[in-house]
Amino acid sequence: MKLLTTYLLLLGLTSSFSYGQVINLRGSWKFHIGDRESWSKQDFDDRDWEYIVAPSAWEDEGFNGYDGFAWYRKKFDGRRLSSNENYYINLGYIDDCDEVYINGLLIGFSGYMPPKFKTAYNTERKYNIPSSIINFNGENTIAIRVFDVTQGGGIIEGDIGIYRAERSRLLVDLQGLWDFALSSWGESIKNSSQWEKIMVPAPWEHQGFSKYDGFAWYRKTFIADKSLTNRDEDYVILMGKIDDFDKVYVNGRLIGSTNDQRHFGASQSYARFRAYSIPPDLIKLGTNTVEVLVEDIGNIGGIYEGPVGIATRTIFERYYR
Repeated sequence: MKLLTTYLLLLGLTSSFSYGQVINLRGSWKFHIGDRESWSKQDFDDRDWEYIVAPSAWEDEGFNGYDGFAWYRKKFDGRRLSSNENYYINLGYIDDCDEVYINGLLIGFSGYMPPKFKTAYNTERKYNIPSSIINFNGENTIAIRVFDVTQGGGIIEGDIGIYRAERSRLLVDLQGLWDFALSSWGESIKNSSQWEKIMVPAPWEHQGFSKYDGFAWYRKTFIADKSLTNRDEDYVILMGKIDDFDKVYVNGRLIGSTNDQRHFGASQSYARFRAYSIPPDLIKLGTNTVEVLVEDIGNIGGIYEGPVGIATRTIFERYYR
């Protein structure tokens, strides 16, 4: 029997989504049971794959009794989208867990694949689509990796499609995929193989790190153009709510931390919204890095609630304070 997961994992997370569907994804998808990394690629030749209707349990589409890995693929025309708008993909409810790629790049996941299997069968999948990966001049490819452990499998139900999202007030939206690594005592991560992917914001227990209490590092890069680096206004980085303690670094400099020094059961740090000023000279043209050291002392852990991103001080004081 499947475990009931009551958390809201992902996307959109605390972001607000509109309901203006731009591209309907219901209907025929390419489908193949099994699991190969190359099936996520934009240029993979899937002409020999079978067709399946989604949303619908794959058991009802000719794959009765199948449990395990399978992939869905579908193309959409980027000319139907505008480079001046923000979009997200809604894939409804997927049984049990999934990874979603657009043009070969992972944009989000829910639950966790084996060997750290965690179901997310009752979580609606809504993933922001970074504008930088969309081909607005032609063909784009969606690839979905699914693992089902028992009963119905696949894209089960929902109004699946690509939707127009409300514009974010954040100058830099940092929600979505981050690098993540456990750390015994908060020490720096020297071995690149220790880094995994994690969704932010969402508790790490819901993403394959069940019952872990201790230290972990989050890391994410973003690109700053001249419009970001030439502003006179101060910036604030919003890190949402973190369970329990944190230290936040931008480009290697510590810019803020929260730790009330209380023990488990007495600490209230987890309930505090994190917002730290960024020194004006710290954001540089090109690639910038945000790193967050988190210490969890009990129950859920990690960056569990948003918004997460960078805003001007004016926007922060008007909408987020």
